[in-house]
Amino acid sequence: MTFTISSSLSDLLRTAREFIDQEVIPLEEAFLTGSQDDLVSGLSKAREKARAMGMWAPALPEEVGGSGMSLVEFAHLSEELGRTPLGHISCNAQAPDVGNMELLLGYGNDEQKDRWLLPLVDGEIRSAFSMTEPGHAGSNPTWMSTSAVRDGDEYVINGDKWFSSSADGASFTVVMAVTNPDAPRYQRASMIIVPTDNPGFALVRNTPVMGEAGHGWSSHAEVAFNDCRVPVTNRIAGEGEGFVLAQARLGPGRIHHTMRWIGICERAIELMARHSIDREIAPGRPLATRQVVQHWIADSRAETNAARLMVLDAAHKLETIGNKAARTEISAIKFFVANTLQRVVDRAIQVHGGLGMTDYTPLAFWYRHERAGRIYDGADEVHRNVVARTELAKYGDVDLRG
Repeated sequence: MTFTISSSLSDLLRTAREFIDQEVIPLEEAFLTGSQDDLVSGLSKAREKARAMGMWAPALPEEVGGSGMSLVEFAHLSEELGRTPLGHISCNAQAPDVGNMELLLGYGNDEQKDRWLLPLVDGEIRSAFSMTEPGHAGSNPTWMSTSAVRDGDEYVINGDKWFSSSADGASFTVVMAVTNPDAPRYQRASMIIVPTDNPGFALVRNTPVMGEAGHGWSSHAEVAFNDCRVPVTNRIAGEGEGFVLAQARLGPGRIHHTMRWIGICERAIELMARHSIDREIAPGRPLATRQVVQHWIADSRAETNAARLMVLDAAHKLETIGNKAARTEISAIKFFVANTLQRVVDRAIQVHGGLGMTDYTPLAFWYRHERAGRIYDGADEVHRNVVARTELAKYGDVDLRG
């Protein structure tokens, strides 16, 4: 199929690129190597400009304070925002907030929307998501120890989570906990909102990722729930529906991530090309004259273009025929784009030499933090299995359990 965009979206994307280039990329130095005070001040100004330019909370409808973009439209914008580590936060479109916004919009009750969704969309507060546990394989989302035991009109939550993204400074987290231990495995867990000022909630520490613990929204935390009491009304949707909600949340989330990754690839190609032209290996002989560098740039361009078309196709199918029907396409983009990103960033670092290992460009930051893209939201191997089984089923019925 062909992917045409409206003139209004084309104008917005042009505006978004100018905004990123002029207002956000200049903040990278403070983010990567500088003062947090300078970053907070500059980022606050950029966020206000994004709001005024119609790019605020792009994935959310206008009636709750968003920009009302479709999934495909947001996919295009997400590529532009992905060109810098600060792009999505500048437009209030960062994970895990955008996933929690969509979760609360689709399944939250009126009280939850008023108390948590509206301030989240407005940018007054941030949120976290607590699902993965240190004691269990993250690739099996139905196996967890964190429990939420009903006690009258409250749940008492106990357990430990890690990689709770952005818990540092968040106002609440959405925790996945077992509420129905004797139910079938896909009906055991529920999603529950826990305010982070609850006395039973503790942020133990930010988890160092390849040596960097991060801070604020750019961090992953280890959190503990110790006799943490919350009202039953904090549960999102029905009891035992946590796995269903997780799957509904992950489909669009994988579109968000993969288009952000394509934005990273585009910036990496730009940095690689510019540096290869500017950097001389001898007087009058730029690095770009080396055939191997030319091939790295060519391979990166071809792979990025292919990845983009795959993601847009998956986004279109998810939006038109639903999450379940687009499952294979979503799995395919998850591992294909994550690996494309890793290769493109690695080539860009190689072209930059020693400079690529520093935080004077965003390349090393992406290399550290985006490696996780092949693990979170389903490891490569899980998604490859989904695609392979779909293909094999076309040609025969075979037991693939091994």
